[in-house]
Amino acid sequence: MKTDPTFWIVARASGFTAYILVSCTTVAGLVLKSRALGKRVKPANVTEAHRFIALLALLAVAVHGVALLYDTSIKIDLLGLLVPGRIPYRPLWVGSGVVGAELTVLVYLSFPVRKLIRVRNWRRLHWLTYGIFVAVTAHGLLAGSDSSHPWARDVYLAAIGSVATAAAYRTLTRTTKPRLAVARTRPAREH
Repeated sequence: MKTDPTFWIVARASGFTAYILVSCTTVAGLVLKSRALGKRVKPANVTEAHRFIALLALLAVAVHGVALLYDTSIKIDLLGLLVPGRIPYRPLWVGSGVVGAELTVLVYLSFPVRKLIRVRNWRRLHWLTYGIFVAVTAHGLLAGSDSSHPWARDVYLAAIGSVATAAAYRTLTRTTKPRLAVARTRPAREH
């Protein structure tokens, strides 16, 4: 009896789509912060694009997970999609994808509560995006069924190169605000 490969194909396609979108939103966040586009593009537009791409990435992750649930060639239950390491196939690397997806949800949900959690804490939370990118890259390379194909390696190399280039650009062009030394003087005491 043959199994229908539809869900396996959907799982693979949505997994790659999610990876590409996570890479794009990571680059968009780095570009936004570094102001690499200068005055040609308004930061508010890049912010909205960044949030929208992150939402699309989460939707692709959801499709990836649902397709894996319905695929008959592998046995994955809902708990396996939520608990890292529960799936016996390459548990560390599949688990890194689960962790990456969960952290992506956390970072995405922080957007509407940015002022409530204070912008400084929100920015600290966004440092997780570097870890998310590493986790989902490891997931794809070390648990993905297409990783050995040259086209898949090219996708990963392009994503890694893009994020590394954007991070390097942000680091090298970071502008620091000069701190003014303000002399503290106490009012003279009157005798």
